[in-house]
Amino acid sequence: MPKNPLVHHPPWRQLLILSVLAPLVVSLAVLMFTWPASRTAARSLPVGVVGTGAVTQETVQSLTKAAPGAFDLHLYADDAHARAAIADREVYGAFEISSRRLTVLTASAAGPAVAQLLTSTAQQLSVHSDSAGRPVVTSTIQDVVATSGDDPRGAIFTAAMTPLVLGGVILAAMVAVLVGFRPAWREVVALAVVSGVTGVGVHLVAQDYVGALPGSRLETWASLSLMLFAISSTVAGLAALLGPSGVALGAVAMVFVGNPFSAVSSAPELLPKAVGELGQLMPPGAGANLLRSAAYFDGHGAAQHIVVLVAWSVAGIAAIVEGHRRVAGRQSGRHSADPLPDPLPDTPLHDALVLEESA
Repeated sequence: MPKNPLVHHPPWRQLLILSVLAPLVVSLAVLMFTWPASRTAARSLPVGVVGTGAVTQETVQSLTKAAPGAFDLHLYADDAHARAAIADREVYGAFEISSRRLTVLTASAAGPAVAQLLTSTAQQLSVHSDSAGRPVVTSTIQDVVATSGDDPRGAIFTAAMTPLVLGGVILAAMVAVLVGFRPAWREVVALAVVSGVTGVGVHLVAQDYVGALPGSRLETWASLSLMLFAISSTVAGLAALLGPSGVALGAVAMVFVGNPFSAVSSAPELLPKAVGELGQLMPPGAGANLLRSAAYFDGHGAAQHIVVLVAWSVAGIAAIVEGHRRVAGRQSGRHSADPLPDPLPDTPLHDALVLEESA
């Protein structure tokens, strides 16, 4: 078994090491989850402005002046085009001013935090005057793509993400450590089957019991299953390559980096640019946005997130295959030198422990 470095130190030194290490680990974990939230602000947020006349230009100037760099503005000729762009996930919302009245189109399903931001921005715009000196009055806030009636604030959707990420790590640990299918293709098949069945269970809870995931059942289930498989195959691949430390590395990457950087409670454009972009390149962020697209937007805007999840899945499968190949080579060398049977179960992680002990 792996040697515990603490057993070679006297008790007082062990306590000193733990007193420094444990608070550091916990503090870093808290920092990873709280720092992105503390830096939330609009950064090139895609938003539409309806119209082509002088009033529209005044709206653009007001938005640019009120929050420099906050919005990436897209001009639309009419209300219908703006609504279509929101439904296609091209923009998060739109502003429309006509006859001294401001209409704000939002999509709370794309992120309640963004919808609230657009509403507050509209309130700031309403205190300005048009070219004739008349005050602009906010007329309505129209939610073009609303969240489920059972989850109006998106709280259930957000709360489900952390268990999903943890679930992917747990699936990998169960398959790689407890089962350890041989050859590699059997482990991959096991991960795929378990991810798919788990996706069914999560779908039944989230959609049928709590009502947080409306939309196509097939697309929602497929999104859940792909997200779980991308996470579990990556962690299992690291476990096959690195042994038990691979599970820990994968858990840290997914839970303490990918999850807080996923922007599931806000939007990627509300986080610092590098953080938002990194989050969408990891399975938790890509999975959360894919799930939004499947549940609320008829699959629009899903392509890039599918590519990310498939890429992680392929990388995980390749790592599993390579890990099994390495273990098979080490076992061949060990068995040729020592013909005695291996008393431990035939799993990659147990093989790694044997090699580490013999070293």
